[in-house]
Order: sequence, then C-alpha cells, then structure tokens
Amino acid sequence: MLGVNLTPRAFLDRVSQEMTRIDTHTVQALADAIFECYQKRRFVFVIGNGGSGSNASHLCEDLGKGTIRREDFENDKKKRLRILSLTDNTPYILAWGNDEGFDRVFVEQLKNLASPGDLLIAISGSGNSPNILRAVDWAHRNGVRTFGCTGYDGGKLKSLAQQNLHVPLDDMGIVESIHLTAFHWVVDNLYGRIGSADR
Repeated sequence: MLGVNLTPRAFLDRVSQEMTRIDTHTVQALADAIFECYQKRRFVFVIGNGGSGSNASHLCEDLGKGTIRREDFENDKKKRLRILSLTDNTPYILAWGNDEGFDRVFVEQLKNLASPGDLLIAISGSGNSPNILRAVDWAHRNGVRTFGCTGYDGGKLKSLAQQNLHVPLDDMGIVESIHLTAFHWVVDNLYGRIGSADR
C-alpha cells in the first residue's frame, strides 16, 4: 500500500506516473471487443471480486446506461448494449458459494446465460482468483471470448485470457483505480460509437 508512506501529493504523482505505463492499445482493444458485441447483438458479462467486483458493477452500469443518448431513451428501435455484471446477483452467488464452493459463483451463472460469441470481461488484480480462472477456462471451452484486466505480474489470468489490460504495479488500490479510469474512457468511446450507430 504505497499511500502508507507517501504524502497525498506524492501518492497522486505516483498514480499519474503509473497511468503513463499502460499500453493504450489494450484499452482500445477492450472498447473494440465490446463494440463488436454491440454490433452482433452478443452479451457482455463482467466478473470480479472485492474492489474488482465493484469495478465490474460500475463498468456494467456505465456501459448499460452511459452509452445511451438522451434522445434515444424512448426510442424502442435503437439497439442497446447487452451487458450484465455477474457480481450483482447476491442470492445466486450465496447459493452456489454456500452449497458448492465460492470458486463456482461465476462459472455456474455463465452456464445459465452465456452463448458462443459472447464476451467475458474478467477483472482480477492478482490474476489468480480461482473463481475468475474457472469462469475464463469454461468460457474458452464454450466459445465465449475473454478479456482479462490484471495488476501485479498478471498472475495466471494474464496468459489465460485471450486479451488483457495489464497494470504492472504491486498495489491493489492503484491497480483498481487505473482499471476504473481506463473503463471510463471505454464508456466515453462507446457512447460516441453506439450513439452514432444505426442513424
């Protein structure tokens, strides 16, 4: 936790420095993968634990609502992005976690909902969360594309996911903050692309 030993100014300067290390091509690739799902009417699923789970919920909300132009709110013919955060169905998560094990809470939802051609965005700062890895492995075996979002050294997820947005830093809070900042650019980019689509 870098903030333990840094002043607010030094901490924010470090965050700014780490931002510049991100491969922006991977941020663009995430936006492109989501937009392709929009075009093909495929579903996007987002998963994560803890702060990454919060980011999954935040990204889902922003992409679901924040890509719609106000003038399209009442336009029933305007296509919308199909997106769902699998972190948010608490009773379902608790049932699978309690009865069968926490490593199954995402993969079992995918078995109910996902189809070939859909996209799974898997967020894990460590890259080693068993429930994330299990879901990504199932996705590959069932034709669902995968995009990982990792920190630290990327863990197993970095090499397992088909594409990856990586924050190479050993500080979970900053990793999660940079992920969320990148996600906000993705939302803005898709607002422009989806808003102008089919016009």
